[in-house]
Amino acid sequence: MKVSVLVENSDSEERKDLSPEFGLSLHIDTGDRRIMFDAGTSGVFADNAEKMGIDLAAVDVAVLSHHHFDHGGGLARFLEVNDKAKVYLRACGDREHTFKAFGFLKRFIGIDNDILERHADRFVAIDESVEISPGIFLLTDLSGRHPRPKGNDYLWVKRGNRLIHDPFEHELEMVIRQPDGLIVFTGCSHSGILNMIDAAIAHSPDQPVKAVFGGFHLIGNPLLKTMAGSRRDVEDIGRSMMDVTSRTVYSGHCTGEKAFRVLKEVMGDTLQPFMTGSVIEV
Repeated sequence: MKVSVLVENSDSEERKDLSPEFGLSLHIDTGDRRIMFDAGTSGVFADNAEKMGIDLAAVDVAVLSHHHFDHGGGLARFLEVNDKAKVYLRACGDREHTFKAFGFLKRFIGIDNDILERHADRFVAIDESVEISPGIFLLTDLSGRHPRPKGNDYLWVKRGNRLIHDPFEHELEMVIRQPDGLIVFTGCSHSGILNMIDAAIAHSPDQPVKAVFGGFHLIGNPLLKTMAGSRRDVEDIGRSMMDVTSRTVYSGHCTGEKAFRVLKEVMGDTLQPFMTGSVIEV
């Protein structure tokens, strides 16, 4: 299976022809199916895909990890270049997703809901776990025993006339089952990366988790690039991931540079970065 990073926050020395942006989009070729997981913030992912020789018109199915702009901002562009693939996402009644910090800074961080309405025939909203293709699962039961990222403290939704902390009922994960183990894909892991790995194991207890791809939302305030939680919190997450994954964890985007360095100290070669243009064989 080949995973290509169409867009991520950082660029690589090998692919200076590609454009990074704060967001995430992955192209996954299983051999039988071509999947796009998230669509970045804009249409940059599609420009990069063309330069990488990836035909987005041939994508069989798309998945949106959650309803934030940095993962679904490029949906309109995807619908332009691909006229057939269904886009799976979590059913969500909340429409006003908000970032709030310092007591006065507030901005909308959701996706363009007009796109969902104008192209309703292209979207499949799920409210329970489903198998979208043989061996490819979308899981929605993500709550668990581990704490959620402290960076979620800045994220809110509007309910009635007031803002409440986002419960992330709009988040899902994708799990691809292979003969030698599970590959887990998360967008930002707002539900907690350890809870999401737990969900994958609970769904397929007979299989080890051989790889994880995603952001872990260990960045605190993205404007200041702080780390959410203490060093010990992040180290504990790294140790726990080592206990439940058998091979490699690939991370970037909202994990944050500071947290990535701490995780790397704990996880060593088990943790690897991905960036715009990375192509990874699993």
